[in-house]
Amino acid sequence: MTLPHLLHAVRETVRISAPTVLDATLGRLTPEVCDARLERWSQRLLERARVELVTSGIENAPRDEAFIVMSNHQSLYDIPVVYQALRRRLRMVAKKELFRVPLWGAAMRRAGFIAIDRSNRAAAIASLEAAKGELERGTSIWIAPEGTRSQTGVLGEFKQGGFHLAIETGARILPLTIDGTREVLPAHGKRVRDGVTVRVTVHPPIDAVAYGNERRAELVAAVRRAIESGLEPNAPRPSPPDHDSSVLPMR
Repeated sequence: MTLPHLLHAVRETVRISAPTVLDATLGRLTPEVCDARLERWSQRLLERARVELVTSGIENAPRDEAFIVMSNHQSLYDIPVVYQALRRRLRMVAKKELFRVPLWGAAMRRAGFIAIDRSNRAAAIASLEAAKGELERGTSIWIAPEGTRSQTGVLGEFKQGGFHLAIETGARILPLTIDGTREVLPAHGKRVRDGVTVRVTVHPPIDAVAYGNERRAELVAAVRRAIESGLEPNAPRPSPPDHDSSVLPMR
């Protein structure tokens, strides 16, 4: 059943990407329109893969506050999962390669997603300034501090950019643990396994300003401990079997 899954994912992605680019060109794109499209897209992708999403701790994320959301990163399916778990205005800081995907990448830019080029310091700083602007407008910013998907499920080294942003803006960090998406689609995997239970744990926010630049290493460690605490067990899961699957048209 790979082909029907693939066609469904492509259709849903085009369904939100094409009108987003068109609306932006005509000057009628709004954050509310983007929010609604991302909600439908993420819901339909998870429904098609029969992902059972279990979210705990959502009371830790009051809707009247904009956060810097930080999570572990195991799969491309983290994207629809986080949107469905938090159900709020949220934009990603994502590696520049995602913005090269035809149509999808253009739609991401028009919707307010932020491309980061870690090989270019000036461009990376500009990206963080754009994220700062979104926070000031009440949009939560999602950053995966590992910078890439984990190959094994074990947390990688954290990049510093998001922590600088939190300290500079005063936005609290909302740690998030995603557990199970690696079984749906592992890093660099080609097939999607249906019927997996994915658990998202929303941890209490962490005040970056209370740490400041002088104690930034302690801040990084505190966020890392929070994210790790939601992994059960705190060890990589075995690679998922390659069956009952589809391909997600984003890489």
